Amino acid sequence: MSVITNNNTYFADNKRHFMKRKKIIIFPKYLKILEQLGENIKLARKRRRLTMGQIAERASIHRDTLIKIEKGDPSVSMGAYFNVLRTMHLQDDFLKLAADDVFGRKLQDLGLLE
Repeated sequence: MSVITNNNTYFADNKRHFMKRKKIIIFPKYLKILEQLGENIKLARKRRRLTMGQIAERASIHRDTLIKIEKGDPSVSMGAYFNVLRTMHLQDDFLKLAADDVFGRKLQDLGLLE
């Protein structure tokens, strides 16, 4: 059960406790990156000639969640994104995230020089 109050959504569990769901804020220029990721996932699905229903079932997510993923919705969990990629045998792409940390390595090198 969910209750909407003052633009906040609260979810009740079995014990009738309420948890506040925080709104995720991302700047528009960064949302475009997520939108591109969603488009890439959508194209990968279509190249494989898989339906949204097939991917959603295999990834153990609801079809509406897949729709959000393909739009690059930041509110969807990383686990859901991973499961969708996994169903298309693209799970190793997750290992590429933050793998080439050029800026971080430069910062580390500067610290080593001191």
